[in-house]
Amino acid sequence: MRLIQGSRKLLRPAAKSLQAAVRWGRIHFDDAPAIFGNAKPKSGSHLLLQVLGGMTRVLPLRYVEADPIRTIERSGRRRSQEEILHDLRAIPNGVVGWGYVEATAPNVEYLCGPGRVTYFIYRDPRDMLISQVLYATEMREDHGMHAYYTALPDLAARLSVAITGIEGEGLKMVSVRQRYEGVIDWLQQADTLCVRFEDLLQDRDATLSAMLDQVERTGYRIPMARAQALSILVDAIEPTKSRTFRSGKAGGWKEHFEPEHKRLFLDVAGDLLVRLGYERDDNW
Repeated sequence: MRLIQGSRKLLRPAAKSLQAAVRWGRIHFDDAPAIFGNAKPKSGSHLLLQVLGGMTRVLPLRYVEADPIRTIERSGRRRSQEEILHDLRAIPNGVVGWGYVEATAPNVEYLCGPGRVTYFIYRDPRDMLISQVLYATEMREDHGMHAYYTALPDLAARLSVAITGIEGEGLKMVSVRQRYEGVIDWLQQADTLCVRFEDLLQDRDATLSAMLDQVERTGYRIPMARAQALSILVDAIEPTKSRTFRSGKAGGWKEHFEPEHKRLFLDVAGDLLVRLGYERDDNW
């Protein structure tokens, strides 16, 4: 099985490049800007990935990388800055990269450089927490928190742990505020287009148009009419085809947050929701 998977991984780029060559009638893909789709985990990365796939039909790009560049591996190991920059620099010309990359100075310098397009998608942390808990309990038995979560009596208890984090019993999961410490500075980068998951669902056309504008900010002109490009990107969005799709609903946290969860969230996260633009104050 591993041999088959390895063979597919090696053959996929060649097959996708051939498809792109036929689609665009060219062999070289060096003139379009480099695109990188960045995400906060459990915050719409697969929805963004569908848009990036649509981008390969809007401008001459070969394909979207199959695997993300991660700051933290699935095993929980934090990768070094050198490893992450190596992976970023290794993305071939004309290929769309994506991943879960923090806003460190070297990452920002590289991804926000001239001729590059970087998107960062994020989500209401309250919905992110619900998504993470349900993903770990219902969809991934190999998830590091699966056994611990399922040993708790109900979703309410699991949500409390997701808010506060946990360290001990062989487990380490940071609090909801700590989860955003490494990525919230993307919102301060003028050369990064920050996209809210909710806007891709509720204000789709305007958000997709802004993403196309970000491409043309590099000086590159998209080789088709804007209406045609938008239509292609709209058609590319099919949330139910995501492997991790559950409901894709914004504001679902209201069905699960109890008064004690709100108090706990405010104690742990402080002004996080205000900084992210989801609330004006603590009265929610």
